[in-house]
Amino acid sequence: MGDPRGTAVLERRAADEPIRVDTRAPRDAARGRRRAVTLLLLTVVLPGSAQLAAGNRALGRFALRVWAGVIGSALLLGLLLLVSRQAALTVLAHRWTLAATEWLLFGLAVLWLVLLVDAWRLGRPDRLPRGDRRALLVTLLVSVLVLSGGTAWAGLTVHEARGALSSLFTSGDALAAADGRYNILLLGGDSGAGRVGLRPDSLQLASVDAETGRAVLFGFSRETEHITFRAGSTMATLMPEGWTCGDECLLNGLYTWAQDHADEFPAGTDDPGIVATTEAIESLTGLDIQYHVLVDLKGFRSLVDAVGGLDVTVQRRTPIGSQREIKGWIAAGRQHLDGYHALWYARSRANSTNYERMARQRCVVTAMVRELDPKTIVMNFGGIASATKGVFRTNIPQEALPVLADVAVRTKQEKITSVNFVPPLIKPWDYDPAVVRSTVAKAIATSEKAAATTPAPKASAGGTTSSSTAKPKKQAVMDRPGTDPDADTSDLASVCSAG
Repeated sequence: MGDPRGTAVLERRAADEPIRVDTRAPRDAARGRRRAVTLLLLTVVLPGSAQLAAGNRALGRFALRVWAGVIGSALLLGLLLLVSRQAALTVLAHRWTLAATEWLLFGLAVLWLVLLVDAWRLGRPDRLPRGDRRALLVTLLVSVLVLSGGTAWAGLTVHEARGALSSLFTSGDALAAADGRYNILLLGGDSGAGRVGLRPDSLQLASVDAETGRAVLFGFSRETEHITFRAGSTMATLMPEGWTCGDECLLNGLYTWAQDHADEFPAGTDDPGIVATTEAIESLTGLDIQYHVLVDLKGFRSLVDAVGGLDVTVQRRTPIGSQREIKGWIAAGRQHLDGYHALWYARSRANSTNYERMARQRCVVTAMVRELDPKTIVMNFGGIASATKGVFRTNIPQEALPVLADVAVRTKQEKITSVNFVPPLIKPWDYDPAVVRSTVAKAIATSEKAAATTPAPKASAGGTTSSSTAKPKKQAVMDRPGTDPDADTSDLASVCSAG
């Protein structure tokens, strides 16, 4: 048996000494938590730095080089944008640039995934308490979703953009401006139910100064008659006497006639209807037309829905349906139109004149132009790309997009002059062609003179301009209530406005 006195001494010493608690485990847990969170944050802020600090240094160095290359490329593009916006757009819109950007973004999405998962592993989550492990896993999943998923989404967006550009625009050399102007024929066709083929009921010619961006928009009634053609043109060969058979030979009927007589056009003619209509407008205006854009109103509905609808101020309620069967009405006042109602508002014929319908179509087009701002395009690009397939047809080559986009930026900052060759300016069934051409020349000269005398707004970075006075024109159609050429009746004070 042991010594009882020795046992008593030991018990007294134990009672006198304080109880010591082992605090190493909580300290180790806090240290591990800080390490795991820090490695993830390093990866988010500077991809590859976590691997350099605690993991595969070769992977870390590779990621840092890639990151430095991306930042350097972005800086170079930014500098190029400051020097020449057109050059920057040329680089960005090139098909090879888009392809390289697409694959780069997909590669970056994979690299983000690898780096984040590896940083999570380096944080040794198996040594953390259960609550910390769960929180760290949630942080990882959110980071992967935002960074890797966001980059992959950007890659898909670029893929859709590349596909849309290839399907919408042709390939070939860009055409030079004619006398310092780009003349683009804008046609609105309607291949809706009950109609045979596509007929361009809306015919407008946009003449834009290549330097200033100031534009004049000439509108023509689809019922314009007595059209002759320039000597030496294709249509002058096919119709030496012109399209002059009275009420049976209207401007918009040329498209259908040419499509029905495609075998009479020179071999290799892609779209006889466009050739005939273009040469008719060239003869009427005396201008050389470089490009055309044909919009099928039947597909316009899906495009309106893709951008979230259009804001249009309706002055007179507009029927939905035909004259025989009106299914409903678009009420007067400020309206937010979805695709169905925007299409009916543009094409409705019941209880209105053709000139009023032309005005409504321009309102809808103007509202669409205003809606297509960069933010809307980026946020809805997938739907817009899908909606535009089959809606637009154009001969604009992809190589011309940078130049035209640069001009378009200037155009949006300038006042657009509108001239409509309808009553009372001219009678489409009885007019003097010389008056039309002289009116066109005078409108262009006035626009150029205004551009030369108006002080340019203060330039900002990238060659764009900014000014408190450079605001969109609210009134899309009516400048002088009661006397607008679109109004075929004197009591039609206003048709509509965009916004």
